[in-house]
Amino acid sequence: MLKDHAKIIKVFLSAGEIIGRKKLQKMIFIAKKLDYPFYEKYNFHFFGPYSEELTLRVEELCNLGFLTEIKENKGGYMQYRYELTQEGEIFLEHHQDLDFPFLNDCVKSMNEQSSRFLELVSTVLYFETLPPEEVAEKVFTLKSKQRYTQEEVNDAYSYISSLRETIHSPL
Repeated sequence: MLKDHAKIIKVFLSAGEIIGRKKLQKMIFIAKKLDYPFYEKYNFHFFGPYSEELTLRVEELCNLGFLTEIKENKGGYMQYRYELTQEGEIFLEHHQDLDFPFLNDCVKSMNEQSSRFLELVSTVLYFETLPPEEVAEKVFTLKSKQRYTQEEVNDAYSYISSLRETIHSPL
């Protein structure tokens, strides 16, 4: 029961604090694209891939007392900070069967990145079945306000490769 919720909690166990709803959305989407078993449905939205299911799960986890959500007014927008609670850690103890090799390293790495960069990485992954030139064109068109450069797109591809190498590295 609540196994999908436990998977989200596992991300917080690795990350510690996650600052921003957008960042959280992108981290889970990227983990999903790296073949971790996250099953939330994503659609392309204003800030890239977005999952209403994930939003609802996080809200439920906060209501259950497994995550804390702190809202901060940043002068024009609200920023959200999320952290795992002790109750969340206890809940996770009932899901010891959730073993995701290298998830900890991937989550820590993603949490160190900016939301802007993760938005780019997740957009590249969303369109990854297209040739790289078409992906770049999608980024430049759909994300024109972000003013991403070709160098940043290349950095996104390099970052994706490094995450995949981390996951598939021999023990």
